[in-house]
Amino acid sequence: MADQVPTRDPCPYRILDDFGGAFAMGAIGGGVWHGVRGYRASPVGQKLYGSLSAIKTRAPVLGGSFAVWGGMFSAFDCSLIAIRGKEDPWNSIISGALTGGALSARMGVKSSVQAAFFGGVVLAMIEGLMIGLNRLSAEAAKPVMSEIPEDPLSKMGGQQKSRAF
Repeated sequence: MADQVPTRDPCPYRILDDFGGAFAMGAIGGGVWHGVRGYRASPVGQKLYGSLSAIKTRAPVLGGSFAVWGGMFSAFDCSLIAIRGKEDPWNSIISGALTGGALSARMGVKSSVQAAFFGGVVLAMIEGLMIGLNRLSAEAAKPVMSEIPEDPLSKMGGQQKSRAF
């Protein structure tokens, strides 16, 4: 047990960590996206102002949306870990489906089922890619055994010739 290095925080802290990380990713990505959009949509002479205005108004909104998705996904993931008693790719796939369905539940059953299916498929693709990359990196890190040089004595019929000193 002492040799194992934990890769992630325990579940209650993981939810908050994922919530904050998702907000940061959404806010930074939204800042870049809306900055470019605001710049392009602004008239000549107002490009910088338009860019900053778009960043201030829209980037936090996108960050909040990412945070809700990340926090809900992590809460479902931790719940499934507790219920199933193991941490495997199925938890992430099911969590993606549950998150997609829950976030679109206000738009009706049909929309919720479609979003759940889409969320599960997207997470299945991500998990499949991660499994493939892990296998590929494990193959690359595997030690290569070099050829053992042939014993020169075996060429002489296995008998050693004595040398006089």
